[in-house]
Amino acid sequence: MNRLIIVYNPRSSRYAEVKRDVLSRTRELKGYMIGKYEVAPTNLNDNINKLAKIIKDDDLILSAGGDATGIIASNAIIESQKSAFLAALPYGNFNDLARTLRTKQLEDIIDNKQINSLYPLSIIINGKHWRYATCYVTIGMTAKAVDIYNSPKMRKKLKKSFGRKISSYTELMKWYFKHRRECILPEFSLNGIRQHKKTSDYAAVNGRSMARVMKGRDDYHDPKFFRSETDRLTNFFRLFKLMSKSILSRIPGSPTTGDTLEFTEPSTITLQAEGESETFKNVKKIEIKKGDVCLKVIEN
Repeated sequence: MNRLIIVYNPRSSRYAEVKRDVLSRTRELKGYMIGKYEVAPTNLNDNINKLAKIIKDDDLILSAGGDATGIIASNAIIESQKSAFLAALPYGNFNDLARTLRTKQLEDIIDNKQINSLYPLSIIINGKHWRYATCYVTIGMTAKAVDIYNSPKMRKKLKKSFGRKISSYTELMKWYFKHRRECILPEFSLNGIRQHKKTSDYAAVNGRSMARVMKGRDDYHDPKFFRSETDRLTNFFRLFKLMSKSILSRIPGSPTTGDTLEFTEPSTITLQAEGESETFKNVKKIEIKKGDVCLKVIEN
């Protein structure tokens, strides 16, 4: 009998829905031995390490939460080096992993036997691996902005089902107009080419969705290529143009097999992968490339 391990966060803004739609229905599931992994209130790396230790070959690891829960599930599978399967359900704020895999409800996972390959991005800082990202990674202003979702005030708003989306984007715009001029990246080159002195952001996109409304592509199926872009998003008109194009068409970006950002001076840099950010000091070089790993995913 195969094992199904449900990964969830009891402190998340939509935990009540996870409990109702997923956890309470485990008795209905036939042919699986059910396990549950409750995300601990520590940090991502601690949870990745703990989950990796319990994963076995042929396990189905179901992320029932937001993209942070998805990061834990995907990175734990890779760290475990086991031949396990990844699935995701959308119980977060943006749900880019679930949107990429097009899985919306438990039946899409249990009744679906369509298994595909997902080649994640590998992020390397000063020569040391940081994290794998299934859908996207950003550096600069957009990475700093995600911190607003961790504030107690914002977490309280996100627990309310009504107006959740409006609250998300309203708070984001407030933050943008207040902090945008503080977010120019230090002087750097991208693949040996010096970037504009007012560049605020770098983005590498691998999945079908970024920040919920921005449309990506199917690059996650490709073992080598993804798309990347730098821009000066402190300029509101450039931001508006980018958002409009990304929502109505697709996120702009050039195909690449790998990017290297090299800073003229060691700098303090904020990165984020799928909504989870971290700030590093004395950063000289950041490398983004496809990892030498492949995730088996259930896709609808």
